[in-house]
Amino acid sequence: MITIISGTNRPNSRTSLISSYYLSVLDKLKIENLVYDLQNLPSSFYHPNMYNGDYMPADLVEVQEKFILPADKMIFIVPEYNGTFPGILKVFMDVLLARKYKENFSGKKICLVGVSSGKAGCLRGLEGLTGALNYLGATVFPLKLLISSIETLIKEDVLVHQETQKAIESQLMGFIKF
Repeated sequence: MITIISGTNRPNSRTSLISSYYLSVLDKLKIENLVYDLQNLPSSFYHPNMYNGDYMPADLVEVQEKFILPADKMIFIVPEYNGTFPGILKVFMDVLLARKYKENFSGKKICLVGVSSGKAGCLRGLEGLTGALNYLGATVFPLKLLISSIETLIKEDVLVHQETQKAIESQLMGFIKF
């Protein structure tokens, strides 16, 4: 199974839009998948003992058990925030690691996609995330897709830019074989 992580908790994000496009392509290919959007993080996520796995709230354990642990592969759709990836994504990963450290990412294959309004497509953010995921024992697919100038690629909240659609489909075909 492939889990898609929409890497921001910002409402109505372009990241969610791109995650939906990845979902639609995987559905057409009949590849089992789930999407977890960080907009849906449970309100109990942030608490004083959040880095102690013994105190992980049941609703976050449910997220881990449904979306993270059963995935063989994961796709992270990551927006650029201040030249890197969102802090909420890092905190999410850190909190998950407090419980079942090795099972979350070790041995999994990860595909990375950067989304930005600017020209770099979250390049620096994906490099930092690659380092963290490698440290955790994951294998990152070498073809990272950098989606730049996102506002010019969408119309009425739909990805309409055909070259970007083809790039996504090409990346996914490679990742599926990876």
